[in-house]
Amino acid sequence: MPKKQAGNKKGKQSNFAKLSIFQPNKYKFKKNCPLSTKDAPKIDYKNVRLLKKYVSENGKILPSRITNISQKKQRELALSIKRARNLALI
Repeated sequence: MPKKQAGNKKGKQSNFAKLSIFQPNKYKFKKNCPLSTKDAPKIDYKNVRLLKKYVSENGKILPSRITNISQKKQRELALSIKRARNLALI
């Protein structure tokens, strides 16, 4: 009699493969930067209303993967937030 293998059988998937985070993303779409459009507001340390949208309740800068901001604009935004913090505007 052949020995049984302890691993997976050919037709079955492992539990990890069933989880959605380990499966490839089928629905990829490009996210547009809200600060790169034509009518977008200018990033400035004096524009406190804009800066508060991109700061968490704890005062941390939100990452670009959450806010969908391009890398270039994220750097400008971070610099403006830090300047506003230094002047106690935020």
